[in-house]
Amino acid sequence: MEYNASALISLPGIAMPHPHTIYADYQATTPVDPRVIEAMAPYWNEQFGNPHSSDHAVGWNATKVVSNAAEDVARLIGSDADEVIFTSGATEANNLALFGLAGRAPLGRNRIFVSPIEHKCVLAATRALAEQKGLVIENIPVFETGDIDLLALEATLDDSVLVVSIMAVNNEIGTIQNIQDIAAVTKRRGILFHCDAAQAPCAIDNMYNISDFADLASLSGHKIYGPQGIGALYVRREVQDDIEPLIHGGGQQNGLRSGTVPVALCAGMAAASEIMDSDDAAAEREQVAELRDKFLRLLEGSDFPVVTNGPDGKHRHPGNANIQFPGFDAHDLLSALQPEIAASTGAACTSGIPEPSHVLDAIGLNQSESASSVRFSFGRFTTEEDVERAAAAIIEKLENLSPARLKVA
Repeated sequence: MEYNASALISLPGIAMPHPHTIYADYQATTPVDPRVIEAMAPYWNEQFGNPHSSDHAVGWNATKVVSNAAEDVARLIGSDADEVIFTSGATEANNLALFGLAGRAPLGRNRIFVSPIEHKCVLAATRALAEQKGLVIENIPVFETGDIDLLALEATLDDSVLVVSIMAVNNEIGTIQNIQDIAAVTKRRGILFHCDAAQAPCAIDNMYNISDFADLASLSGHKIYGPQGIGALYVRREVQDDIEPLIHGGGQQNGLRSGTVPVALCAGMAAASEIMDSDDAAAEREQVAELRDKFLRLLEGSDFPVVTNGPDGKHRHPGNANIQFPGFDAHDLLSALQPEIAASTGAACTSGIPEPSHVLDAIGLNQSESASSVRFSFGRFTTEEDVERAAAAIIEKLENLSPARLKVA
């Protein structure tokens, strides 16, 4: 099935629990594209076969759907279909990559390098590997933009390093890493490179190059306008024997991830991948960046100072605006904005307990600066009216929360 990503504004809008809510949390999760919903629809009841049932036509049809889905995801990242392993999401994919490699690590390769701004599932997985398997976990320094210090990385690599794990696009400040240069450094040393690429399809134009650089890469369905509960791990064919499975059972998916593959979710991730790989995807990213930049200009034109955390617009996720509001508490501001605006103070994939952002801390922000920062993220269904209304609402709430304003009143 072919998808036309042009005429984006003609797509139906997203339905919100509160009809006037402006959704500005696309990096937490994207709404499912209506075309993706349409692609999934037949596999909930009309074509419900188990793709691993090999004795009848219903199962064969389901197998074909999953096989075609793997081809669509593979096309997005430039790999082959047999190098795509479907998972429950990027968190499982990241864990499979790191625990899988550690489970069959060659003798003497006991170090894993990560950056301090990785997604929490990567940082938690590496901490667990240190506690359970005695691996040595080392942080690669980052600059205030969130970019990796490549010279520091290269200076510390040696034959004891098992894998370097760096995300392609940061989920809080939107930093787009130079994956090609990082991969060149690891390749020269003969070290495996894993890339958390969950945020990458919505941010960069050359996703098809990921498999040229990374040995393993993690993807998420619900970060690319697909369904929640599905993701994938790209594993270069030559590396697959080096992965110890996390889930044992029927030996599905090259023996790397046992369990019945969810046909409908695979079809949804495939449709989302195909849309992201269309000719109009780059134009969509430009459109989103323009709306993000207008949002920033409107806030900067107010009477309140605002500071953008992270890199400049050319080197960050087009929908990302991580903003400090000096003198204001981010949680108070977001509470005041309910239910007008859905945004967040950091990553959504935590326990829900407020705590300082490890990403903002790593790029040098102090506790006060971090506590005043909000991440706004826009996407495919964001409109010009949305960003105008959002900026106006924020400025109004800042005026209401301003101590100086209260004293005058």
